[in-house]
This record gives sequence, C-alpha cells and structure tokens, in this order.
Amino acid sequence: MKSITIHNIDADLARSIEALAASTGLSQNKVVKKLLRKALGLETPQKPRADFSAFCGVWSKEETDEFEEAMKDFEQIDKDLWE
Repeated sequence: MKSITIHNIDADLARSIEALAASTGLSQNKVVKKLLRKALGLETPQKPRADFSAFCGVWSKEETDEFEEAMKDFEQIDKDLWE
C-alpha cells in the first residue's frame, strides 16, 4: 500500500477530521481514507436497507392519524382495576 503525507492542514479541517473520527469511533486515518474514496467515487456501495413496503403497504398521514386517534383509549389506565 502506498502512503501519503499531507502538509499544512488548516485548523478547521483538522478539527473537522478529529471530530468526525471521534463521533464515528474510527481513526483519523480511516476517516480521511473514507472521505477520499467518497470524493473520488470509489466508495463501496452500502447494502440496501430492507424495505417491506411493497409487501405490507404504507399508511398515509391521514391513516396514521386515524389509527393513533382510535388507539388513544388504550393508553388510559383504569384505576378501578388496580385498587
């Protein structure tokens, strides 16, 4: 593998790399390599997330609101049962 050195990185860029490394748990070296791969279009495509909407359907906003309204009674606690 080839190694490169980048000289005179400005403070803002260095802080951004450090922050990204800290937030992802990756080393700064890995963060820089991932950023370079992405910028150059060499990033390995991520596995697509499972989407079952074609099989199960998707509720509209109105349907979701109607369902949540119908379920409100189930959120109430009948205190007489617990006394």
